Amino acid sequence: MKLSTKQNLKTLGITIFILVVLNVLGTIFFHRFDLTKDKRYTLSPTSLGIVKQVQNPLSIKIYMAGDLPADFRRLQQETKQLLEEFQAYNSNIVFEFVDPLENEEESDELTKSLFQKGLTPINITVDDKGKQSQAMVFPWAVAVYNNKEVNIPLLKNIMGASTTQKVIGSIQHLEYSIADAINKITKDKQKKVAIIKGNGELKERHIANMLKQIHESYLIGPFTLDSVAKDPNGTLSELKKYDLAIISKPTEKFSDEEKEVLDQFIMNGGKTLWLIDQVAADMDSLYNDMGATLAYPRDLNLNDMFFKYGFRINPDLIKDEQGTPIKLATGEQGSATQYQDFIWKFAPQVYPTSQHPIVKNLGGIKFDFANPIDTLKNGIKKTVLLQSSQYSKTIGSPVEVNLNMVTEKTTPQDYLNKGNKPLAVLLEGAFHSAFENRVLPFKDNSFTAKGKPNKMIVVADGDIARNQLDKNKMPVELGYDQRTGNLYDNKDFVMNCINYLLDDTGLINIRSKDVELPLLDKEKVYESYTFTQFITIGVPILILLVFGIVFTFVRKRKYSK
Repeated sequence: MKLSTKQNLKTLGITIFILVVLNVLGTIFFHRFDLTKDKRYTLSPTSLGIVKQVQNPLSIKIYMAGDLPADFRRLQQETKQLLEEFQAYNSNIVFEFVDPLENEEESDELTKSLFQKGLTPINITVDDKGKQSQAMVFPWAVAVYNNKEVNIPLLKNIMGASTTQKVIGSIQHLEYSIADAINKITKDKQKKVAIIKGNGELKERHIANMLKQIHESYLIGPFTLDSVAKDPNGTLSELKKYDLAIISKPTEKFSDEEKEVLDQFIMNGGKTLWLIDQVAADMDSLYNDMGATLAYPRDLNLNDMFFKYGFRINPDLIKDEQGTPIKLATGEQGSATQYQDFIWKFAPQVYPTSQHPIVKNLGGIKFDFANPIDTLKNGIKKTVLLQSSQYSKTIGSPVEVNLNMVTEKTTPQDYLNKGNKPLAVLLEGAFHSAFENRVLPFKDNSFTAKGKPNKMIVVADGDIARNQLDKNKMPVELGYDQRTGNLYDNKDFVMNCINYLLDDTGLINIRSKDVELPLLDKEKVYESYTFTQFITIGVPILILLVFGIVFTFVRKRKYSK
């Protein structure tokens, strides 16, 4: 046997041995390499913990397949690659992409069933080199586990954003959306949410959409404080069984006994979401013959509690140039009423500037007759989540509010050094009781003067969680304004607040993940379309051709001698 043949066999044997060893090591030691700069495919420790909860087959159907527009192909690819990561860590997770419009005979029935599940499609305009066409896309997935089902929204609504911007925002939240859905469907509900009643809070039909969203992840129940008058200690004992209390737009005074119950709930670790209006004003009261209403301070008897916790809600109204649209009748043409769009400055449209996970990457959030919040120094950490725009100011109450205010003319000087008023604040720390060193309204042998580390969120607008009702008095989606057709991010904000207050897995922190998505400039591509095609397709082929010619030439010269 020739020496060269022996050498080749030896090399082949070593190569095979190395490959076998690497395969054996690969089965023993599991590791995946993410070579992207932003580590977009590296699952967070929280996601990995959630993946471990999947003990039985979990099926995910993604309704994005077929001939999709370019932006949605990108979203489809990112979704597929991320699901492959989830699947790599737990083989119980299986997924498939489905085109709901593939079969014309079955598509009508399938799309109807998707509608019934709440999976609404979007119609988008596809611009291909100046030629526009319409396309319908279902940016949804459905996860099924142990006969339970949950919808996964893949496209995030960002009002006023282009399709490309929406896709980028959606990819930013993709891991959170999938991990949150898996967590909802696999984890037994343990945390309990109390919806406080008895002081004129919003009726159930007005917070129905919020309740529906909460019910997907937590146990939920109404809790009436009326029993405090007869048995305050028993009421407190029952409230302590809950993990979170939501107080949504109370309109009647709290008694001192009721306040002590809420205070001791907080001192014992209970989380609270305060949705408070300190000024009585409502849009419905404006739609009368006068088109006006009187906005006046509302006394809820909570100021001393709030002051002790480290904040104050002032009985003023926020007037913001960055208001939300409102349609008003301006006259009649024949028998038809003419409507015109105006900006209603008492309904601020707030875009988050904070990088906190609760509000990061959220779109516009609609307020109605919001009040400013003052934060006080008391050792509690305070994070302003939402604030009015630079061009906003406060209006004292009582004051008459009328629809004619939409025609007022203003200048930037009117708002000089008056804007950026806090509207939603997160408070974290060990709170002191509002009844510390005071005579207690009722005797409580377990009274706690200083609580354990805790957190609460206060929003100076009770209507932020209020859904509108359609013509059949059925609740519409939270954040949807039927008068203008705009969809605001109120639902995401409220649910992020609840998730943050109750989240012991750190799931909400996944929302802080930043993903860098380099995109082509479409306008520049259209301007030099042929040249771009040549660069992206022709040049690689040309390089391969030149390499092949050079390689053949060198090989002939080497072996022809």
